[in-house]
Amino acid sequence: MFRIRQSYREDVDQILAVAEHLDTVNLPADRTYIERILDLSVASFTEQVPPAEREYLFVLEDLDRERVIGTSMIHAQHGTKRAPHIFFRVENDERYSYTLDRYFVHPTLRIGYNYDGPTEIGGLILLPEYRGNPEALGRLLSYVRFLFIRMHRPVFRDKVLSELLPPLEADGTSKLWEHLGRHFTGLSYQEADLLSKDNKEFIHALFPDDPIHCELLPADVRAVIGQVGPDTRGVEKMLRRIGFEYAQQIDPFDGGPHFSAVTDQITIVRDARQARLTAIDDGAGGGERAWAILAVEHPEQRPGFRAVGARVVPDVDGRVGVARDVLVRLGIDGDAPVWMVTA
Repeated sequence: MFRIRQSYREDVDQILAVAEHLDTVNLPADRTYIERILDLSVASFTEQVPPAEREYLFVLEDLDRERVIGTSMIHAQHGTKRAPHIFFRVENDERYSYTLDRYFVHPTLRIGYNYDGPTEIGGLILLPEYRGNPEALGRLLSYVRFLFIRMHRPVFRDKVLSELLPPLEADGTSKLWEHLGRHFTGLSYQEADLLSKDNKEFIHALFPDDPIHCELLPADVRAVIGQVGPDTRGVEKMLRRIGFEYAQQIDPFDGGPHFSAVTDQITIVRDARQARLTAIDDGAGGGERAWAILAVEHPEQRPGFRAVGARVVPDVDGRVGVARDVLVRLGIDGDAPVWMVTA
C-alpha cells in the first residue's frame, strides 16, 4: 500500500537515499541542503513563512515496508527580486538579402529574468524499482501537487512552470554548458550547478545580454537545445496531458526545456472537487472504476496532509465508493470530506 504525505525533518536520511538516484538542483544529494529544504517545507505547510517563500516537499511512502520511495515539490513562487528566475528565450532572428535573394531564420538564445515569477513544480524522483507500478505511482507523485495547489489556490501564482531535464552526457555534464556557459563563467558544469543552488548573481553579471546565435554552436549541441531527456519523456507526456506546453524557454545551464500552463486551466486544478467517501467491497459498484487522487488535510494531526491514488465508483448513494483500505490510508471515516480529482 502507498500513500503521499507532507515531509518532516526526521525524513532526512530516507530522502537523501532517494535523492542520490537523481542529483538535481531542486533536490541535491546533500544532507545539509536537504535539511534546509525540510525545515522550509515544514514552515510552509504550517504557514510560518510568507506565500512567496514557501516550498513544499511531498514524500511517497511504501506503507508495507515503512519506506520513503519518492518525492515531489512545489515552489510557490520561482522568481523574486532577490532571486530571479533566469532562463534563455529561444527566439528567431529573420534575415533577408534583396541583393542575393536569400532568406534565413537564425535560432538565437537571449538571457531572460523574471522577478515576479510563476509557481514551479520540481524535485520529482521515484526509486527505479517502483517505476511502472500498476498503481501509477509516478503519475500520483506528479499530479498530487496540482490537487494541493487547488486546495490552497490563493497561495500560488497564475502560471505554473516545470523545468525538464535534457539529454545529458554519461558523466552528468551538459554539452550546452561546455560550449557556452563555461566560456562566459570559467566554471565547470558541476561548479556552476553547485553555486547556483544559493546564488545566481554570477549568471546576471557574466552572461551577455545580446542574443547568442545558435549557428555558432556545434551541430550536436544545437540538437539538444530544448530537448527532453530519455528519462523525462514520461513526465513530459503527463504534463502535456493536463495542459502544459513548451514555453520557448530553456535552462541556461543544460538547455532543458521549460513547460508552462495557466494555473486555472490545468485540468487537475480545474476539475478538483470535494466529496465524501463510502467503503465498498471489491466487487461492488459494477462497471469500470475511474482512477482518482484523494487528499485530506488536518493541520492538527500528523501527517497533516495525506493523499492516495485509488480506483473509485463515482456515485454510491450520493457518495464516492472506494475500497476500505483507502479510508485507512487517509486516516478518515466516511463522514470526513476529501478533495478528489480523476486523472
